[in-house]
Amino acid sequence: MTSMLAPHRIKLTLLLVAANTGVLLHLLAGEIKPVAAWDWLDIAGEGGSAILLLTWLGLLLKSRPAGYVTNLLFMGMACLFFSLFMDSVDEFVALPDAVTWDGWLESGPMPIGFILMTLGIYHWHQEQLAINEQMRNRERVFREHRQFDKLTPLGDAKYLRSQLQMALTEAAAARQPISLIMLDMDAFSRVNREYGQAEGDRLLQVLTQLMLLNLRPHDLLCRLAGDRFVVILPHTGERQAQVLAEELEQAVRSLAYKSHRQGERLELSASVVALMARDEDTETLLQRLNITLGRAKQSLTVRYG
Repeated sequence: MTSMLAPHRIKLTLLLVAANTGVLLHLLAGEIKPVAAWDWLDIAGEGGSAILLLTWLGLLLKSRPAGYVTNLLFMGMACLFFSLFMDSVDEFVALPDAVTWDGWLESGPMPIGFILMTLGIYHWHQEQLAINEQMRNRERVFREHRQFDKLTPLGDAKYLRSQLQMALTEAAAARQPISLIMLDMDAFSRVNREYGQAEGDRLLQVLTQLMLLNLRPHDLLCRLAGDRFVVILPHTGERQAQVLAEELEQAVRSLAYKSHRQGERLELSASVVALMARDEDTETLLQRLNITLGRAKQSLTVRYG
């Protein structure tokens, strides 16, 4: 505890000096009362309150770093302690009627202490609001990071649904269109089968970077499952979404990815569909997107099968 109170030694020393100075002034100006004249109720009330304030001071200095708010709280408590301590000393020492400064020592610091305490509590409250906001942000980031895909730096299916729900709500409130793109790699299982899962994982990571480079800053790319990805396109109509989808499809087809086994290029293609959200919820929209993609893949199979 000594080490924790070390930064506050000067403040504690000044408080001790002030309290002892008050006692010496009383002893020099007056005389000690006989025990029969002591008011034990006042001694218990004023002395007990002073002891409690000393306890609060210790807890304050032990738990808070030195700084502006700590100084305000300390000075406020110190003034209150000094007033109560002087009241307690007055119960043991009788002063002549001509002495009036004792009233200033007993009552003067009290309102100053309450003002300083109020300022300190106000700034402490502001500190707590800032800390709480930081904690909420950290908790949100941690919660969202738990929803990130383990292989790619993308949000997973759960994250996609939560973000899509928020995007749909915002789009409805702003009366702005919102569209989705779904991309599914063609014959991706062949890569895993012929080159191994490690190669397939590397390919997905490269594809992730490729798609991010071909999207706008405000678009959100998530990995729905396996080799299937979904892009949320805020403020985007269906025609513009179709253009972006075609650009993604062309980027995948043009990717010169070399395998780690022989260094040969893998011929890649993807089925990509885009549609604009209607007045529907998240699950209905994703279901419609899946159906649209399924039909596109069937059409491709019939065409080249």
